[in-house]
Amino acid sequence: MARTPWAPGAPPLAAAARAVEAVVVRSQSADAALASSLEGARAADPAAVRAIALGTLRWYLRLAPAIEGLLPRPESLTGTVRALLAVAAHQVAYSRNPPEAIVDAAVDAARLLGMKRATGLVNAVLRRYVAERAAIFERIDASLAGRTAHPGWLVERICGAWPAEAAALLEADNAHPPMTLRVDLSRISRAEYLRRLAEHSIDAREIQWTPAAIVLDRPLPVGDLPGFGDGLVSVQDAGAQLAAPLLGAAPGMRVLDVCAAPGGKTGHLLELMGEAADLTAVDIAPERVALIAENLRRLRRSARLCIGDAREPAGFWDGCRFDRILVDAPCSSTGVIRRHPDIKLLRRPGDVPGFVTTQRAILQAALTMLAPRGRLLYSTCSLLPEENEEVVAALIRAEPAAGVCALPAAREVPGALERPLGVQLLPGTAAGSDGFYYACLEKTTTGS
Repeated sequence: MARTPWAPGAPPLAAAARAVEAVVVRSQSADAALASSLEGARAADPAAVRAIALGTLRWYLRLAPAIEGLLPRPESLTGTVRALLAVAAHQVAYSRNPPEAIVDAAVDAARLLGMKRATGLVNAVLRRYVAERAAIFERIDASLAGRTAHPGWLVERICGAWPAEAAALLEADNAHPPMTLRVDLSRISRAEYLRRLAEHSIDAREIQWTPAAIVLDRPLPVGDLPGFGDGLVSVQDAGAQLAAPLLGAAPGMRVLDVCAAPGGKTGHLLELMGEAADLTAVDIAPERVALIAENLRRLRRSARLCIGDAREPAGFWDGCRFDRILVDAPCSSTGVIRRHPDIKLLRRPGDVPGFVTTQRAILQAALTMLAPRGRLLYSTCSLLPEENEEVVAALIRAEPAAGVCALPAAREVPGALERPLGVQLLPGTAAGSDGFYYACLEKTTTGS
């Protein structure tokens, strides 16, 4: 191996720091930040960079206070220095690497990042952190927000909505998410696909409460999954796999899937509806519709794809009403934090009212496109009642033509919570799923 002028761990620390800075300072998504950071970090292992960056983002709200308490003038530091200190602090706290080696790598990472003048500060602060971290975290961990590395506003909302479950829920957000697959049962049985995985020495097991779900013992690249390129299997959380069966779309029905990207639920609906499926999938931006098209090509299925704003049906609707409509509404995504830890840093309390306004407008528009006796499934990956049952309640108050249907299949999910309107799944329960909300509405023969 060629010798380098820096410690072996320095390149991934530097690249991870760039990604963390992009999220914390410039509000980029973690995916975008990682893609940009890795472009200029050819000496760094992408898997290591991703693990360090996402781990740091997951625990950033616990790590940042620990580091800032050791700084003489925290306000004077650049975002890059702060990010480097955070990724190094994460490695000290959550990796098996020797702390002294991590400190040395962080000093070299500062040089790689063009911050030679900051090397002395990085060295001094991290050595104090290594020595004093037990006492530092004891203070931080005295609060639930500090201990679980969540923003205070979100902890308050979750404790208010789920007082009995809040502590376990917040802890579950920091767990590494499982890699869950959905088998296309129209083409292969789950048992047969499990046999194929075993032939490739991939350990996996069934999720009993849903017929097509398999969870891998260890995540792996999708390209390593047998039959993935041929559409035999898709990556989809077990909770998300409920949507298509709950909608109850049958062959011969006219079905609409709004806010459909990236197309996982679209593909599942097409599988259940069979060859004669009449399905329209809509999303607001060309690049999002392109994702649906790409997904359907892999699955070898087809649908009518439209670019359009779900709040304004005139832009894509032909006036013929639908028997079934799936509304997978944009939301705060507070139910999928374990998969996207950057949500903790990117989401603000002021974002939620905007989501609620959009959700209500989409539901109102969808109801106008629903046929009499038709059914609409409202879904979010939010844990906040104001985005879930309160949105449904507002629609029912405003629309005499809308009523709520029971969801007995959802109630059978382990740990599912029946709400006054709909069903809520929470992370960290026996279901093993992310957080989802589902409510089914039926349109009577009267009204709009």
